[in-house]
Amino acid sequence: MRHKTTILAALLLAAACGASPAAAQTKAKAKPKPVAAAKAGAFSLPYEKFTLENGLEVVLHEDHSDPIVAFATVVHVGSNREKPGKTGFAHFFEHMSFNDSENTPVGANRKLIEEWGGQRNGSTWSDGTQYYEVVPKDAFDKIMWIDSDRLGYMIKTVTAEALAREIQVVKNEKRQNYDNVAYGSVNEVLRKNLYPADHPYNWTVIGSLPDLQAATLPDVQEFYHQYYGPNNATLVIAGDINIAETKAKVQRWFGEIKKGPAVQALKPRPAGLTQTKSLYIEDNFARLPQLQMVFPSIQEYHRDSYALQVLSELLAGNRTSPLYKVMVEEQKLAPSVVAYQNSSELAGEFTVQVRANPNTSLQQVHSAIEEGLKRFETQGFSDTELARIRAKIETDLYSGVESVLSKALQMGRDNEFAGDPAHLTKDAQMAQAVTRADVMRVYNQYLKGKPYVMTSVVPKGQQNLAVPGAQLATVYQEKVVAGVQNEDVGQGKEAVFEKTVTKNDRSEPGFLQTPLFKMPAVWNASLANGLKVYGIDNREIPLVTFDVTIPGGHSLDPLAKAGTASLVAQMLTQGTARKTPAQLEEAIDLLGASISVNSTAEEIRVQARCLARNFGPTLALVQEMLLQPRWDAAEFARLKSSLATNLKGQEANAAVIASQNFNRLLYGPNHILSYPTSGTLATTAGITLDDLKAYYNANISPSGAAMHVVGAIDQNTVAAALKPLGTSWAAKPVSVAQQPAPAQAPAGNVYFIDVPDAKQSVLYAGRLALRGTDPDLTKATFANALLGNGSSGRLTQLLRIQKGYTYGAFSAVQEQQEMAPFVVSTSVRANATGASLQLIRDLLTNYGPTFSPTDVETAKSKIMKGNTLAYESQGAKLGILRRISKFNKSPKFLEDDQQQLMKMGVADFQSTIGKYMAEKDLVYVVVGDKATQYEEVKKFANGKLTLLDATGKPVN
Repeated sequence: MRHKTTILAALLLAAACGASPAAAQTKAKAKPKPVAAAKAGAFSLPYEKFTLENGLEVVLHEDHSDPIVAFATVVHVGSNREKPGKTGFAHFFEHMSFNDSENTPVGANRKLIEEWGGQRNGSTWSDGTQYYEVVPKDAFDKIMWIDSDRLGYMIKTVTAEALAREIQVVKNEKRQNYDNVAYGSVNEVLRKNLYPADHPYNWTVIGSLPDLQAATLPDVQEFYHQYYGPNNATLVIAGDINIAETKAKVQRWFGEIKKGPAVQALKPRPAGLTQTKSLYIEDNFARLPQLQMVFPSIQEYHRDSYALQVLSELLAGNRTSPLYKVMVEEQKLAPSVVAYQNSSELAGEFTVQVRANPNTSLQQVHSAIEEGLKRFETQGFSDTELARIRAKIETDLYSGVESVLSKALQMGRDNEFAGDPAHLTKDAQMAQAVTRADVMRVYNQYLKGKPYVMTSVVPKGQQNLAVPGAQLATVYQEKVVAGVQNEDVGQGKEAVFEKTVTKNDRSEPGFLQTPLFKMPAVWNASLANGLKVYGIDNREIPLVTFDVTIPGGHSLDPLAKAGTASLVAQMLTQGTARKTPAQLEEAIDLLGASISVNSTAEEIRVQARCLARNFGPTLALVQEMLLQPRWDAAEFARLKSSLATNLKGQEANAAVIASQNFNRLLYGPNHILSYPTSGTLATTAGITLDDLKAYYNANISPSGAAMHVVGAIDQNTVAAALKPLGTSWAAKPVSVAQQPAPAQAPAGNVYFIDVPDAKQSVLYAGRLALRGTDPDLTKATFANALLGNGSSGRLTQLLRIQKGYTYGAFSAVQEQQEMAPFVVSTSVRANATGASLQLIRDLLTNYGPTFSPTDVETAKSKIMKGNTLAYESQGAKLGILRRISKFNKSPKFLEDDQQQLMKMGVADFQSTIGKYMAEKDLVYVVVGDKATQYEEVKKFANGKLTLLDATGKPVN
């Protein structure tokens, strides 16, 4: 898994980063290496690396900025090691690995880590599998115990019942992320046609449903014994650690794991495509035609992969790129065009993708791509464009290793696949070394006149939009049926086995000293025009993240023109009075900065991120965008067209349909929050440029606004840079129209919306609960911790772990000035819709009455310890400042909240749950296949069922 942002991530830093890279394609067994010292001004990833006798390579990285530790285990096995007929198995095994192990309690891996205040997960790609945790440092020994037990002692605990349950969970994941969404089958079609049948990339990582259903216990055991030896893995531990102590603990916990068989390295194998293939897919969920062209390219770490990534930026990375100019500006066929290089262990792919406007011929799109490529050949590119790419990527480099977890994962992958935990610094050199000649050479070698696989995805019944001559692609379609049938699975009995004998005691270790969360120091000030400024000086990376937040946003939209504020926000990025949109984009990129403007339910926010040394000029651009909008009529027309395209594309998205109708039912038709912030096709159709100017003139004011700054910068530097904004932005009063009281649908009502042939049902349940200024909000958030906050919550434990009905289920108490909801949401297997609704009802009914003293202690531990890692990043710290300014909170409010939590007892939790989360007060929304699921939902509704269309209108 080589992400394009990571490959390019160090473009500007190469000169300070050491020796040139080796083209290592297999795992290198390095000798123990001393901690590398960073050169002054250079980017580095210092580490110590050693290898256990069983072959496990261990990388240690110290970072004492927060009292947390991250663990990453990268196993060198992905879907490229699977056998035909057993696709999806590497990913499936990742799921199985999170079940049980010999020396940990049943469910510990999925439940306890979050209760200790940590986070954990895993992922699989074509070439590898990674597992990770990040925890408060007091749980350090406990993660050693869990991680080592998973790697070395899990296989005996696998039962047929656990296997059957996890098969359903993975199938739910496939339905949710691939089968029940638009364009979800494209990757499957591309792989089957790009690579020959015997190529390890011929199938998708998720695999096929029939193959997943056929997985057996012997398959799991064989896969484990063949690929999960410690000699086929890297362990990275990063964070607040002591190197000597950590080495001893790694030896104690991991040293006894038995070495596995040698795993033969796979050699790079390009796709070998000999002719262009054109295919089309009729997509039940797509509302927009999409064209994708994929050219075979080169594997990761090869020097051409860096030049290809630069090429992708030059072709489609900004407004001056030839593909953008032709596709978007001149021919107006689509809102955007994307190009990217994806390199894997064995091969690479260069992709151009366009999701076009409704009813657009994909033949026109294809011709426009060819025209853009020809223009690139003849016109080339400027040195300024290369400088733009180099500048913005330095920021990406630091962003990519901002957290201890991101560093652990990056170092683990690079050690396992390149033999060097700090290969990111060599990436920098390789990217820096890309020349103009390299770019043109790879264009000619991999794209010009070369065969490719092209997919035309068209809405169902619109085959006429596909490229002429395209062949119908074959995609497996699961049949949706009514009733749970024989797929109802559960936890099953625990495995009976004889424990592996070990020299070291493998019982659960205790906690170390508990680290307490302390609020970072917050400074604040006010400008002469009334703008409030809040800041946190944070020096972990040489970046600054900041925003200007202006109250109002969507809440100030006229009801009939919902989406106005969102368009205002977008227009502020479309150039200034002194700069065209292309000139503004270039100015931002040359600073290595990013600036975005967004409208939320209750504010418009200008947000930026930049190198600390470029804070002044970046702020100057923000000021220019904010105070001198361009109001370009052509750009407005383009934005409206793009918005219409995007809104059309959401029409068959079950998750969007469920969310939007849930809000309509909570707030009622006369409240602005019953409309999405982007508006609807009906409300945005009549919005004019004059409407945007009127909104801007009435509502964009420093009065009530706030600026939030986090990063490697002090208050005095910020104050000096802000002087022009304080004098140039004149204050004016903002008139806020009073919204009508929300008109929530009657409690207990159930609403069904039909999405024919949906493979999953999206479920929402909730009610309006309380405002962000309500002192009970903190209590309600605490009370939700064990219900639906993360995978350890009871909703996921019940619906996924016990029943296998879903990939995940969650609940939350939202925070805003207006009355906000308590929400439960999930996406379940279609034929488990009725059963899932009943389980949710029973769980919510019993949650408050059964909340016990043990639950109180578990909730306190989860929340208190979780705070130590919840606010690590600059973005998270920015969120602290936003809450302080919006809700007038104390600079120490999180510490105050912790004190409130410690005083709460069983009665406090139970009364809060009863007040805001009682099942009898909830409204339910179900979006799914009416033909098979309506009758099940009707039974659940007990006569309170209403059928709606996708826009919320009742259907007779």
